[in-house]
Amino acid sequence: MSVTTPTGPGTRIRPRERDAILQSLRAGVVPRAGQQHVQVGRAAEVQALVADITRIADGGAGSRFVIGEYGSGKTFFLHLIRSIALEKRLVTVHADLSPDRRLHATGGQARSLYAELMRNMATRAKPDGGALASVVERFVTQALAEARDTGQNPQVIIRVRLDALSELTGGYDFADVIAKYWQGHDTGNEQLKIDAVRWLRGEFSTRTDARNALGVRTVVDDASFYDHLKLMSRFVRLAGYDGLLVCLDEMVNLYKLANSQARNANYEQILRILNDSLQGTASGLGFLFGGTPDFLLDTRRGLYSYAALQSRLAENTYATAGLVDYSGPVLRLANLSPEDFYVLLAKLRHVYAAGDPAAYLLPDEALHAYMNHCASRIGDAYFRTPRNTIKSFLDLLAILEQNPGQDWRSLIGAIHIAAETDPDLDPLDDASDPTVRPTDERRGESASTGGQGFSHAPAVTVAASQLPPDDDELASFRL
Repeated sequence: MSVTTPTGPGTRIRPRERDAILQSLRAGVVPRAGQQHVQVGRAAEVQALVADITRIADGGAGSRFVIGEYGSGKTFFLHLIRSIALEKRLVTVHADLSPDRRLHATGGQARSLYAELMRNMATRAKPDGGALASVVERFVTQALAEARDTGQNPQVIIRVRLDALSELTGGYDFADVIAKYWQGHDTGNEQLKIDAVRWLRGEFSTRTDARNALGVRTVVDDASFYDHLKLMSRFVRLAGYDGLLVCLDEMVNLYKLANSQARNANYEQILRILNDSLQGTASGLGFLFGGTPDFLLDTRRGLYSYAALQSRLAENTYATAGLVDYSGPVLRLANLSPEDFYVLLAKLRHVYAAGDPAAYLLPDEALHAYMNHCASRIGDAYFRTPRNTIKSFLDLLAILEQNPGQDWRSLIGAIHIAAETDPDLDPLDDASDPTVRPTDERRGESASTGGQGFSHAPAVTVAASQLPPDDDELASFRL
């Protein structure tokens, strides 16, 4: 098997794009541009999500859970789908969940997530983010063009077009803020335009500040997070785009929440989003959630711990013995085959040479030797969770480039490659904590047996001060 020009005959890669791809992959992160140069496999999954994008552009809605092992390429896949959505005239927003950014909270974490989404708003003209102001500007420009054609007052045109938002929660204030932006545009008041964009980004933390700056009585807060996303999806369609795609990665951070009430509140928000998508309540709005199998399947902390979500996200019972179903809400990323991984290595070699086959640092036989070395070290995990394998391969190319004349055969045998593990799940492994007994995993249930609030189990030796302050697991006790 010989692969010489994997991205197409005569394909040249600009140095800036090449450096961005290589630096990102060597650091273990997803490149922000140039994904097409290293994309391999998963054609069926991409085709399924392209169908979702088409449905969103037609005024529908959709929600997908992209599930894959740690290091299997979930984030890369989400970035690829985002780039496709931008080509299809959708507006995209994306963010990673973290302890300070959640779907539901009472301490500002949901507003923080909304603000991060709006800062990362992207369009085809501005794919790197920061496109919110240009979207609003486009809406105002279209209203001005319509006013010139009809001879009407631009403010009247803007109000008429924004009437469609009034039926949604918070729509009146949203429309007032857009009108304030037009007012600043018309009078040359740049501060008013800046304040309007700040409000749309969720950067006003108090109603008093918003009222003083814009005359509106509400702000984006934790309780209105999802409502404002629905408003924004409606608004971008008014601005001439086809819809809004929301990409949320690192959903495992919800799985890691120690407080069961906080977890369930976030899962209820996911349930609300899923119901709106399945019932057609939302319009022109799509969600992509990226998570690990533990986040989905764990019946104690994951989505399957919430009965309503488990019933909606259950797999197709007929999808067995090699049969697949890509139409359900859960999309499991298929493993790369060894053939796919060979093509990936060839593409990385092509990118490293800036698209010049004459500058290849390794022959085809070296790719086979490298794959055999990986298989002997970590088994088939090298193509199922390929992050570490890709990093090691690029490190090998870097050594060959900076040390001309070095034999690749001696280097490949000395490479150490570790299997990919998820460090985020380490704190959740109760067996690794010497203060927790295996029988105490559900000690909250034993403490409430019979409705008396007493437990007859042996007392544990964990002091209350040793337990995390936000832990919802109860220690057994005696009176």
